[in-house]
Amino acid sequence: MNCYSQICSTKTKKAMNRITVAKGDGIGPEIMNATLKIMKAAGAQLEIDEIEIGEKVYLAGNTSGISKESWDIIRRNKVFLKAPITTPQGGGYKSLNVSTRKFLGLYSNIRPCKSLHPFVKTKHPDMDVVIIRENEEDLYAGIEHQQTDEVVQCLKLISRPGCEKIIRYAFEYCKQYGRKKVTCFTKDNIMKQTDGLFHEVFNEIAKEYPEIENEHWIVDIGAAKLADTPEEFDVIVMGNLYGDMLSDVAAQITGSVGLGGSANIGETCAMFEAIHGSAPLIAGQNIANPSGLIQGAIMMLNHIGQNEVAEKIQNAWLATIEQGIHTNDIYKEGISKKAVSTEEFTDAVIANLNQKPVQLKQVSYKNGNALKLPKYERKSPKHKELVGVDLFVHWNGTSPDELAGLLQKIELPEAKLTMITNRGIKVWPQGFEETFCTDHWRCRFKNEEDATINKLAIIRLLTNAEDSLIDVIKTENLYHFDGKPSFSLGQGQ
Repeated sequence: MNCYSQICSTKTKKAMNRITVAKGDGIGPEIMNATLKIMKAAGAQLEIDEIEIGEKVYLAGNTSGISKESWDIIRRNKVFLKAPITTPQGGGYKSLNVSTRKFLGLYSNIRPCKSLHPFVKTKHPDMDVVIIRENEEDLYAGIEHQQTDEVVQCLKLISRPGCEKIIRYAFEYCKQYGRKKVTCFTKDNIMKQTDGLFHEVFNEIAKEYPEIENEHWIVDIGAAKLADTPEEFDVIVMGNLYGDMLSDVAAQITGSVGLGGSANIGETCAMFEAIHGSAPLIAGQNIANPSGLIQGAIMMLNHIGQNEVAEKIQNAWLATIEQGIHTNDIYKEGISKKAVSTEEFTDAVIANLNQKPVQLKQVSYKNGNALKLPKYERKSPKHKELVGVDLFVHWNGTSPDELAGLLQKIELPEAKLTMITNRGIKVWPQGFEETFCTDHWRCRFKNEEDATINKLAIIRLLTNAEDSLIDVIKTENLYHFDGKPSFSLGQGQ
């Protein structure tokens, strides 16, 4: 038990929550100390186990940035308050942020983005949006391969459990916090299988919440609308990559990314943090804004049921912002009243702990407890039929017709060459000579009557390709699920 929890335990006999804290790198220790000081002054009932993660651990030779012992502490306490860390460049170091979310099953990332007009400069004074981002899969699975001299791939993995959990969380969040609408962003006009699944599940789950308005936007025009008229959105649910980018955009257009906090919620564990990085260039100068981590800590206090303390800190923080007591990152002449250091801002929030804002909306966290969602239940398996195979070939030629001639020599009676694409564009049959081709070719073999084949046919195809010195670098089986083709066509097919 450290000095913080000893002080708390002498003041009260109320139940304590034991949490894990990491002070991180760069400005991390400064803003964490500020946040802990505020929580202690507000009467938070916490016992703290501090661990070391990040740059020092990386540079000591641990490429994951965290020790096994620290993992054990996080898993035991279930609640983790983390300051920003620095991941060294190069050297095969893996992102600890991504690892933590995935190892602990923290599938839901919640980022509230609310304007503080007129006290923090923004073009969007009425903005009050919550971004709910899927946190475990998508391109962030990090499955990448170099396949030819000219082409690398990254696999985009979208699962039905992942979609159902995050979308249901978005609707339950909307319901609990009295919000009115959930919007889904995807790019399913292009990625019809992956983003198509996300959109399909959104439509399914939306029917279970008839009292909540729902809508869908293609992510590019949705992002443009978010940047232009964010007040038209309420809760937005997205996949991992879109959510990562657009939550930062949303935070910035409220006034500053430095004001944003983030919750990462799983079925058993949760992590809370600021959304900004470790900012090493200003570390140790007592000028960092601790607001992002304070916001993360407020979300943590709600999660563990200390709603009164969370409410007290948030109202005090709003009152401080309203009084124009601002760190340099948000200080604006004519708006701000006083430029303050990290420590001065912290002391101002503490001095306001019994105050509430006058112009900004006061908060009430009576419904702020952790959401309780049902566990995912696996559906009955669909009927699955193998109908073909895509052979991906490394070939340095430039003529699709020439490649087709080579491939037709290895085809089987039940598996004929039907299409060749290059970077997704159909180049055979009837391709355009203007289409630029790399050395990476997708070559589709199917039964001409669209009947099923067996895997032995694929093995024979591969054997024929090897005998013909055709360099097959990967295969993808083509399936029908419940009679429905479950693979993409070539662009232009």
